[in-house]
Amino acid sequence: MENTTPAQTTPPVAAGEDKTVAIVAYLTLIGFIAAVIIHSNKKTKLGAFHLRQMLGFILSFFAVIILFIIPFIGWILLPIFYIFMLVCWIMGLVAAINGQMKPMPVVGPLYQKWFGTTFD
Repeated sequence: MENTTPAQTTPPVAAGEDKTVAIVAYLTLIGFIAAVIIHSNKKTKLGAFHLRQMLGFILSFFAVIILFIIPFIGWILLPIFYIFMLVCWIMGLVAAINGQMKPMPVVGPLYQKWFGTTFD
């Protein structure tokens, strides 16, 4: 008797239509708003995942401007934070292009937790 076990497969990459919302969400604030509108017509898990990532990213990006008010400390920390956020944005965009639900480093899992059912 032969042992037939199903072959392990990698999760499929999302179809082009499914990736549209994910990719557009990363293209500026206007792109995020457009992605929310597109997503409201056809909801996908991939789209919702990347919309949550960008919602957290946008809120974090603007909230940190408050650091600039603090003399010297803010002037040092703000550029470091924005470089970190640029790296996160690039990694999120690459994941969206590849159709992956891969969170941004460090902050991505927090965004998914905080905005858990948003856009579902």
